Amino acid sequence: MPAHQQTSQSGGDQSAPLDSELESHKVGVHYDTQLPKLPWSRRIQIPLIAALVYSAIRILGPTLRFEVLGWRNAENVYASGRRCIWAFWHRVIIPVVWWRRNCGVVVMNTTAFDGQWTRKVIEWMGYGTAQGSSSRGGLRGLAVMAQRIEEGHDCAFTIDGPRGPRYIAKPGPVMLARRSGAPVVVFHIGVEHGKTFEKTWDHFLLPRLFTKTVMIFAPPIEVPPDADAVLLEAKHAEMQRELERVRDIAESWFSLSDAERQKYRAEISK
Repeated sequence: MPAHQQTSQSGGDQSAPLDSELESHKVGVHYDTQLPKLPWSRRIQIPLIAALVYSAIRILGPTLRFEVLGWRNAENVYASGRRCIWAFWHRVIIPVVWWRRNCGVVVMNTTAFDGQWTRKVIEWMGYGTAQGSSSRGGLRGLAVMAQRIEEGHDCAFTIDGPRGPRYIAKPGPVMLARRSGAPVVVFHIGVEHGKTFEKTWDHFLLPRLFTKTVMIFAPPIEVPPDADAVLLEAKHAEMQRELERVRDIAESWFSLSDAERQKYRAEISK
């Protein structure tokens, strides 16, 4: 079943006041750090940029043709009564936003200027947001995400965002997995035809209209609730390796021979 047709299913330490506060907010309208003050010239750009990006996704998205490999990893998590913590590189955010639209996934979102227009776009696409980042309000954002997982929502991280370094995973998903009991599931998207903007920090990928795409999901990464610092670091390293592995396969997919693709399909489907 396509991701956007799937419905949400159910799957540390917070004080009672924090629990009460979190319960008082709806997914998609929660703010857990103060927004920075921006000059009028910047504020007026936020809805304009958001509308432009949203329109581009709505035009491009329906034309993309997805082949999805490894989705059974997520289905097994859902069958266990839990939710997924998604992690992917910022480079592929456009096709990801389209593919998983309208599923109520809660995304960690920075409070900076870029995050403010991005928040509008992803909420219009049916996502929720938890305001925070690796440098501003991140722990607070993780507390919100843990609550949303308890409420039955998946959560997601653009794992090298909001501004890099490119392809260096931050530890947020591993910390959230320990706190929530939900596993980390990483994936990547490759396209047959698209434009890479090499001057951007993330090598932003814009797929071409009607292009073929491949999504490759890795097995879940489980983090026990009593994991110590050593184990957390090991799980973080495992997540980094899996992100690199699925990226390398997906990015090279359309240059592989049919026999090589069939071999990967068999391996990933096990």
